[in-house]
Amino acid sequence: MIRRFLATAIVVALPLSAAASGLDQLKTFLDTTHSARGTFAQSVASKSGRKPQQSTGSFAMARPGKFRWHYEKPYEQLLVSDGEKLWSFDPDLNQVTVKKLGKALGSSPAALLAGGDLEGHFALKDAGEADGIEMVDATPKAADGSFERVRIGFKDNLPRVMEIRDNFGQVTTLVFAEFHSNPALPPGEFKFSPPKGADVVGE
Repeated sequence: MIRRFLATAIVVALPLSAAASGLDQLKTFLDTTHSARGTFAQSVASKSGRKPQQSTGSFAMARPGKFRWHYEKPYEQLLVSDGEKLWSFDPDLNQVTVKKLGKALGSSPAALLAGGDLEGHFALKDAGEADGIEMVDATPKAADGSFERVRIGFKDNLPRVMEIRDNFGQVTTLVFAEFHSNPALPPGEFKFSPPKGADVVGE
């Protein structure tokens, strides 16, 4: 009798232990993670089949719309957004490009991490499971976007991988080696001042 009860309890508990769907984990991530810090490895593969370009770096983000994306190897580049403006700094050229963030964030892949009206800008659907990671496909609703699809993979309610396919067949894959949710971030993390002597282009 006890053995039968235990067997029944195990069968009932099995669905509860299964991983939540990608969409459920995305919702949990957006509801509970207001800031993050981590490291990433990026690979960019072109449609021509040339050897993918590899890079690594670190990032920090806070909702809404604030992020610091630092490519460290093999070439340094820094992207910083304070939620209103986006700075792009190329140390080798000593050049800074400034743009208004505006509504662009809402229809870009960054919206999947930095927040925004996802359902308003993307058609979202579960895309199955691969190696223990639950995938979500996000297709832009706007026809004039620069990419055709973003696929983001979740495990334990945190992003583990992103795949961005643009309209030219280029595929950018981001693997998050570390992803820490809700860390204490310095007050000036999302501020940027152009270095002395840098060429500043844009708004």
